[in-house]
Amino acid sequence: MAQAIIEPYLFFGGRCEEAIEFYRKALGAQVEMVMLFNDSPQPLPPGVIQPGFENKVMHASMTIAGHRIMVSDGRNDDIGFKGFSLSLAFPTVMEVESAFSALADGGHILMALGSTFWSPLYGMLIDRFGVSWMLTLVEDH
Repeated sequence: MAQAIIEPYLFFGGRCEEAIEFYRKALGAQVEMVMLFNDSPQPLPPGVIQPGFENKVMHASMTIAGHRIMVSDGRNDDIGFKGFSLSLAFPTVMEVESAFSALADGGHILMALGSTFWSPLYGMLIDRFGVSWMLTLVEDH
């Protein structure tokens, strides 16, 4: 059996294009593809999406630091990012500080960047979309 791959899939309740652009600027996300609901090769069953979501993102994928994250506007459901965080590890202080600052813009810092017993630089925040992030400096020993 081939090894399975776990890829996060985030739903942004109508703000997906805004989120893609934010992560592109904040983290250098590389957008692989974007498909709107209107671009679906098959007609959507009635009632699958809310009225007005026809031009919203049905599916998109992007890579951050070489790892794929899939995103969508969803169906305009009540969303909430609880019970998980996306973890980013960087090899330099400058990269950690830059990413932390960019993600914190419009968000909420849970733990300011600082030294911990597992990393010389670590911090936690919730970005403007409600996604929880943990950023850490990983030094080679």
